[in-house]
Amino acid sequence: MNQLAKSFSRFSMLLVVFLLLAASASAQSNRKLIRSGNKLFAKENYRSAVEFYEQALANDPDNADALYYAGISYMTFDKEKAADYLYRAQQIKPNVDRDLEYWLGRADHINYRFDSAIEHYQEAQKNLRRRDEERREELAMLIQHARNAQREVANPKDVFVKNLGGIVNSAYSEHSPVISSDDNYLLYTSRSSEATGGTPARDGEYYEDIFESTRTGEDEWSPTQRVPGQLNGPGHDASIQLFDNDTKLLLYRADNNGDIMVAERQSDGSWGAPKSIGDNINTKHYESDAYITKDGQRLFFSSSAYSEYGDLDIFVSQRQSDGSWGAPKSIGTTINTPFDDDSPYYSEHNGTLYFASTGHNTMGGYDIFASKYDSVARRWAKPVNMGAPVNTPDDDTYYRLSPDGSYAYLSSYRIGGYGEKDIYTINYIRNVRVKGQVFSKVDSLAIPGVELIFNGLQADKRPISYRDVTRPDSATYQVDVLSGRNFQVQLSKDGKLITTEELEVPMTLNDTTTITQNFYIDYVDTTAARAGLMAVNPVYFDTDEYNLRPESINELDRIAEYMKANPMVNISIEGHADSRASDAYNMTLGTNRADAAFDYLVSKGISAKRMVTVSYGERRPAVPNTSAENMQLNRRTEFKVLERADQNEAQ
Repeated sequence: MNQLAKSFSRFSMLLVVFLLLAASASAQSNRKLIRSGNKLFAKENYRSAVEFYEQALANDPDNADALYYAGISYMTFDKEKAADYLYRAQQIKPNVDRDLEYWLGRADHINYRFDSAIEHYQEAQKNLRRRDEERREELAMLIQHARNAQREVANPKDVFVKNLGGIVNSAYSEHSPVISSDDNYLLYTSRSSEATGGTPARDGEYYEDIFESTRTGEDEWSPTQRVPGQLNGPGHDASIQLFDNDTKLLLYRADNNGDIMVAERQSDGSWGAPKSIGDNINTKHYESDAYITKDGQRLFFSSSAYSEYGDLDIFVSQRQSDGSWGAPKSIGTTINTPFDDDSPYYSEHNGTLYFASTGHNTMGGYDIFASKYDSVARRWAKPVNMGAPVNTPDDDTYYRLSPDGSYAYLSSYRIGGYGEKDIYTINYIRNVRVKGQVFSKVDSLAIPGVELIFNGLQADKRPISYRDVTRPDSATYQVDVLSGRNFQVQLSKDGKLITTEELEVPMTLNDTTTITQNFYIDYVDTTAARAGLMAVNPVYFDTDEYNLRPESINELDRIAEYMKANPMVNISIEGHADSRASDAYNMTLGTNRADAAFDYLVSKGISAKRMVTVSYGERRPAVPNTSAENMQLNRRTEFKVLERADQNEAQ
């Protein structure tokens, strides 16, 4: 071997050794980074833990352990990334951890992949040891939660959920919205970096503080600030409720394992030092949330003091004559479950108790439930899940109606937010009034008697339908339809479908919106065209009568004159009734009304052979029988020129 070959061989060996040492050092560095992350992970300091896992992944993108623990950590503030990391970990190392199937199920659950979540939960059940009874029960419950979520998401309510925006919400948790009686002053709780001077808690996030903002527009808020004064202490503080004309504030303070406090607004507008609400309410255990009714006589609150396993239950206390709160009583097992039942809010608008629970038929995490009190049976009704999209597969809490009850505030951790929990508004989608006329494309004349049927779908895909008929006098129609969807509008005349058109109705959140929509159809009003009259108007009758009115005589005289001048014109005389009385009775009444016009025209010299009569009773209303005015329009006799084939029958 020559000298050059020997030198190259030594270089190659050195390069291999160097690479091996570098790989070993990199592996040791990654193991150290993951260990550091795991220490923070064990303290539930997930944000800080993720930083170490991401450093390890920067060195080795296929490190399954870093992906696995980062994926679990991201579930607290980035659901989509959590699922992505966990699935990548599974692909690289299927046995990365015995709990992988459990966490894949959780990630799919909160990302609305319910079938996949159930499959992973079931797979996790197979991997359990015999002694893992607690986890077995948890997985069975999670499977039921996923099925609940699947059902609710498939049958959503007509509700519009809107994020309150980036001025209030941040990458951290915002919750517990409290609104003033004029709906313009907002207090809320945040764990953002502005809280408590940026001091982090044990879990790496900042201590909760109470913030404030003022409404500057319909959906706009002034820059927020930590409430100055004595509301915020060194630990967790959270807003609960303004009461007594907004002069007092209920709040939560983490002292003594968590207590309900009261602060009063001072003469200079600042808030005074919080004081305990009373020894009958606060205990050495955890009191989390409360609500005082508008009359100031009842206090609903959540406490873990009296539960066997430390879960939260809801209690009620009565105001005593000295102003203190009496001994609490459980609200009952209809509301309280073996799981956490929290955040009570009683609405005087509709007599409903709203609360958050991880029990009942939750979709996962906390869901908002509603229950009404039956004063006769003296018990609360079975709680009803508020459903999607109010609730999600993750935590949804602190549901509070606006002062006028027209919408609600909600704290929720859902996809599309700014980070963790955000504050949202819940608006129920309202009706829109659609009105207009129907015109002929041929001569642009407005056409009375056109039936319009608006067919659409509710949010849960159930069909909805609205109907009206253009008025005899103005050819106008008017319907109130649910907004925020497309409608297929069927337009018919004399029972025959003429056309179907699509109408997109924009969403509205109030009940005062009106839109005008005219329709143009391929139709000629042959009654007016062939009779040579500006209009052939129906003749109307009083309730349960078929005597001709004076104005009806005038109309019949016009028809008689024209028919004398046009001996080839034959007509159909059609009698109608409103919906009062039976169908058989109304058919007879319609016949009598048609005969009254027939007899009068015969008396004016029109041959009986040129006319036919028919009764439709209540079966063809001109307009819905929803008012006295509409019923008057349905008590009528109409006149139509017969087509030529029908004329032969009338000869």
